[in-house]
Amino acid sequence: MDILAPLYIFILAAFVGYNVIHKVPPLLHTPLMSATNAISAISVVGAIIVAGMEHNDDSTRTFAVIMAVTAVAAAMTNVVGGFLITDRMLKMFKKEKPTAATPATEVKK
Repeated sequence: MDILAPLYIFILAAFVGYNVIHKVPPLLHTPLMSATNAISAISVVGAIIVAGMEHNDDSTRTFAVIMAVTAVAAAMTNVVGGFLITDRMLKMFKKEKPTAATPATEVKK
């Protein structure tokens, strides 16, 4: 019975998260990605704290460590992927610098 409340919260959060993200216009995807990177970084810190907590018995500690390592891996994948996508999208808006003419490309008269 102890798992029902966290499971209910997880399902509700997944449903709300999907509905919020689904309704975002494409113009706001880059700022939204940056915000989710910050949230994922907070999740990484929380998972590391949970992994280091003391527990009463070994089975609880093992389960907590396994879940914390899984959470760190998933959140770090999200952080790294988000930064890569954000960087790629921001490069689309940078102007290219004009290249200087080199002596090999100048026309000889």
